Amino acid sequence: MAALGHTLPFYTGTKPTFPMDTTLAVIITIFLTALVTFIIILPGIRGKTRLFWLLRVVTSLFIGAVILAVNFSSEWSVGHVNANTTYKAFSPKWVSVDVGLQIGLGGVNITLTGTPVQQLNETINYNEAFAWRLGRSYAEEYAKALEKGLPDPVLYLAEKFTPRSPCGLYNQYRLAGHYASAMLWVAFLCWLLANVMLSMPVLVYGGHMLLATGLFQLLALFFFSMTTSLISPCPLRLGTAVLHTHHGPAFWITLATGLLCILLGLVMAVAHRMRPHRLKAFFNQSSEDPVLEWGSEEGGLLSPHYRSIAESPETQDIPMSVASSETCFKEEHPKESDCSL
Repeated sequence: MAALGHTLPFYTGTKPTFPMDTTLAVIITIFLTALVTFIIILPGIRGKTRLFWLLRVVTSLFIGAVILAVNFSSEWSVGHVNANTTYKAFSPKWVSVDVGLQIGLGGVNITLTGTPVQQLNETINYNEAFAWRLGRSYAEEYAKALEKGLPDPVLYLAEKFTPRSPCGLYNQYRLAGHYASAMLWVAFLCWLLANVMLSMPVLVYGGHMLLATGLFQLLALFFFSMTTSLISPCPLRLGTAVLHTHHGPAFWITLATGLLCILLGLVMAVAHRMRPHRLKAFFNQSSEDPVLEWGSEEGGLLSPHYRSIAESPETQDIPMSVASSETCFKEEHPKESDCSL
């Protein structure tokens, strides 16, 4: 054993793992960078519109980040249990471990942590992902896990989600993930359109797109819940313990964000009916009805400047010269002494 570094033969050692999913890390980094950039230019905005502008930016970035993050999250359905179970194949030794199961829209993630971490002269700390997104084969990834000789609890849970498993978890969760992911991508497109419309003098349509963003998020939750509710009970036994799953953080965050979008859309619709001037003022647009002036110095189409009718130049009468007036009078009314325009 000493020659093998105090590890069991024929098994590879544990791989170093990043503390979070790299895709989520990239999404969070992009949106945080955008937020920091907007905060840097915040002092250049005058008056109390600075507070309104900051509130709009933070809310919009939060909604967009949530929609993208939950689409790639593996915590739509989660479960956790502490169990005493076998560790490796063909070994009678048992270990005390914490087993975690995270089910996302694109696959499952299984964690295995020893309590304590050092047991059987080995570090028990595994974090394995098995994907079923388009272009990925879950069966092939499970076959590779068998070749690597992963611990028994990881292989046992991964086997429950294979296409040939009698539990039927693979087809149900895969179908639910595809439909929910499609709805979230449509919600993201609606969010982009809402941002474009709210930067132009069509605020009411921006509110409608916010409503659509929230509705598509709720549709994603509906498809995920409806499809997974059709799954027949399949006990996940690890030794003497049973692992149960429930809705995870991604599910509840999506629900909260969808309700927030619907609430904001309804508020904008009501404000457009009841207080259109205040709504325009909140979005830094003139509350006067008017003549719309597009100036390059004001930012072009994305930052329109409204000029009220009172500020518009009035039509001025330009008097004709005296000589021209007299000539016109003599030609048209030769017998009259006065000429009027």
